[in-house]
Amino acid sequence: MNKRIAKFSFLLVLLASCEALISFSSKTQTDKDAVILSALLKVLEKDHFNPIQLNDSLSSKLFDLYIEKLDYNKRFLLQEDVSSLEKWRYKLDDQIKDRKFDFFNLSHELITKRTVASSVLYEEFLKTPIKSINKGQKINLDPEKIKFASSKFELKTRWNEYMIYSIYSDIYSKETAQQKAKLNSDTVKLKSYTELEVEARERVLKNHKQWFKRMKEVDRDDRLAIYFNCLTELYDPHTNFFPPQDKEDFDIQMSGTLEGIGATLQQKDGFTSVTQIVPGSASWKQGQLKTGDVILKVAQNTQEPVSIVDMNLDEAVRLIRGPKGSEVRLTVRKIDGSEAIIPIIRDVVILEETYAKSAIFENSKTNTKTGYLYLPKFYADFNNENGRRCAVDVKKEVLKLMEDNVDGIVIDLRDNGGGSLRDVVEIGGLFIKDGPIVQVKDRYSNGQVMNDNDSKIVYAGPLVIMIDQGSASASEILAAAMQDYKRAVIVGSKSSYGKGTVQRFDDLDRYISYENESMAPLGSIKYTMQKFYRINGGATQLKGVESDIVTPNNFSYIENGEREIEHAMPWDVIKSTPYTNYESYVGDFKTIIKNSTDRIAQDKTFKLYDERAKYYSEIRKDLTYPLSYNEFKAQMNSEKAQGEKYENILFDIDGIKVNGLKADVKTWNGDTTKTAKFNEFAKKIKQDIYIYESSKIIEDIITY
Repeated sequence: MNKRIAKFSFLLVLLASCEALISFSSKTQTDKDAVILSALLKVLEKDHFNPIQLNDSLSSKLFDLYIEKLDYNKRFLLQEDVSSLEKWRYKLDDQIKDRKFDFFNLSHELITKRTVASSVLYEEFLKTPIKSINKGQKINLDPEKIKFASSKFELKTRWNEYMIYSIYSDIYSKETAQQKAKLNSDTVKLKSYTELEVEARERVLKNHKQWFKRMKEVDRDDRLAIYFNCLTELYDPHTNFFPPQDKEDFDIQMSGTLEGIGATLQQKDGFTSVTQIVPGSASWKQGQLKTGDVILKVAQNTQEPVSIVDMNLDEAVRLIRGPKGSEVRLTVRKIDGSEAIIPIIRDVVILEETYAKSAIFENSKTNTKTGYLYLPKFYADFNNENGRRCAVDVKKEVLKLMEDNVDGIVIDLRDNGGGSLRDVVEIGGLFIKDGPIVQVKDRYSNGQVMNDNDSKIVYAGPLVIMIDQGSASASEILAAAMQDYKRAVIVGSKSSYGKGTVQRFDDLDRYISYENESMAPLGSIKYTMQKFYRINGGATQLKGVESDIVTPNNFSYIENGEREIEHAMPWDVIKSTPYTNYESYVGDFKTIIKNSTDRIAQDKTFKLYDERAKYYSEIRKDLTYPLSYNEFKAQMNSEKAQGEKYENILFDIDGIKVNGLKADVKTWNGDTTKTAKFNEFAKKIKQDIYIYESSKIIEDIITY
């Protein structure tokens, strides 16, 4: 009896010890969470350009944003789960002020439980062939148009429908591939629908098992980072919290020695999309991956592809990134809705392709020569004062073009994401006598004016600047300044990207008190500290730069850029700074714009671009797919055919020759590699209707 009591007493002590250990561990974790939150708030309150109040309004916005991030595609949580959390809607500001995490802990437990429950919903369905589907039955893949499931039965039905869509996508992809292979070889044996369906179910099952394995590995720290980032995002979308590992990943992505595909990626609504192709990169050389493409799957060479839908962006980047010379195959959804598999051999960025370069665009019909200057980014070597800088290179290119007696110069800033502020000020100074180029303001100042102090004008002739939705930051500063001075005509998309803010990193460990030093490392914060303003006082933020002459492109009817990002900082105005415009350089501005607008409206190629843009806009509005394979196949074939209709827009423009600059041709000295590179560059220029129209605007500036 005494032995039993002793044994029972020991068990109680052991349980009490375990409980104390768990309690201590939990408390320690909560303490660190509170320290991270305190450090974040300290930076945001002290240094963010636009600090916000912690109140009920913020609480409600934080609640909605966090629930959205927690289960954007509505595949885990039930409506009753969301309703149970609703009582916290106006209490999150108090949770933040008190450094408490009751709401977060409840949400983490809830989504973890529902993820485990959902992980078995699809397996039974995939064991047998798809049953007959009623004609006209569809699945809606637009999360904004569907609600959280009202019951477990409805959630299971939703998963079944998603499995059907996944299977059909796989079958269609394999059917298309084998039909293409059959055209190249008579020995290819076509598999039947039944055979493809069996294989598709096996692949979908395997992919989802892997996916759920990754989902189950998402721990409390991962979700806490999401919670913190929902808070920082309410300040603005470029303000982010980086846990220690994520900061390392960010540094790798920003490194010039990154080996990978060379594309800037962005995650929204569970999907990873391409926002920019890096000039000189593997993707740039391969040519098929485009801005706006959504990456659905990633495969290493011939291995089975892995779905990255709903995958954390850092994890997706790790799959896409890889050593030089290895192959990655991306399954992407193109802007026209069609899917394509794009093989890319990973490589380092070829630096030469990121530098400014020029050509002579000669029109034999009008006997005019336009200087074309391509600037892919505003580069500078910040670690070497004597390193290569775009301001120096652009000046050299301008001088060489002048030596060739060009009638005018076109500067191409399309897809130029920005860069060195110092260099953009110097480049602007090449085209004006002297004066302000941009105003930079933080929350404590009225604005600092950055001036061109060199009174010499390097080039005083006709000037056109080309922009598009990918032109951002420094590109917008140059275009805006030249527009305000009336020194150049701005041609391109309705407006540029609209990023007029400046960010910096801060190490949160700097804000740890002595007694909490053992909790390091806490991570980092990237926050918005300044905004850019035009010399006329208007911000480039959100609005970007509106073109004087608008040309149609893929995004003409699609909201794109900073303005489509939720919680983006607003456009505003500060006091303008004194400057003198250069109206005499442009001439009869109204006539120049009218002539160009009339040409664009009548040009068959521009009409085709406009037609394609409208099609892209319409197809993005409808994300429903039939659940009958025959109907699904018909829809995919229709989208594919429509996309192919626009594949051959590019052609050599009649009467145009593209030549190298005399100074450059001399340096080539028979170098076949350099000659071949220029010929490739020249071919793209010769087929570019936008450059052609810009050259016609130069002719009008001369005439009027």
